[in-house]
Amino acid sequence: MMAIDHAKIERAVRDILEAIGEDPEREGLKDTPKRVARFYEEAFAGLHEDPSKNLSVLFSENHEEMVLVRDIPIYSMCEHHLLPFVGQAHIAYIPRHGKVTGLSKLARVAEDYARRPQLQERLTSQIANTVNDMLNPRGVIVVIEAEHMCMTVRGIKKPGAQTVTSAVRGMFETSAATRAEAFSIIMGRH
Repeated sequence: MMAIDHAKIERAVRDILEAIGEDPEREGLKDTPKRVARFYEEAFAGLHEDPSKNLSVLFSENHEEMVLVRDIPIYSMCEHHLLPFVGQAHIAYIPRHGKVTGLSKLARVAEDYARRPQLQERLTSQIANTVNDMLNPRGVIVVIEAEHMCMTVRGIKKPGAQTVTSAVRGMFETSAATRAEAFSIIMGRH
């Protein structure tokens, strides 16, 4: 596992400040390279995590109906512009043979994948694949709703536009009724 290279980030930020015509020694900017390096260490911490480890502990419970954790806050960085996208993830699965995981573990999987340079589409699939692979459930569905700062502060400049992605596996893919029930619960809160 490689650690974040603070000194290299700090040099790069100083170079960017100079390239845009700023003085990196100006009072308000003097510590900016250090702050950005600390932020990047936090924002990209998922690069050094194995999200599947969060699902290594299962519990036996006589429950084979949908388990859904909704409105999980996510913060990630679009890999195209290194600007944030912010939103909510919704993760549901249908246990097989009564094997369930801790609810917070689903949120941890989402967070570990979100904390890396990312695309929302990939993030959605990575979460679904990991839950599917580790829990071997009857089905998994992941929906992410997010606002991308690359659409808000640059380019088309459309604040408030939400991107919604979904990934379905197992019963959620093969059963229209099961998929509709999940979407109804997830999206019905608005």
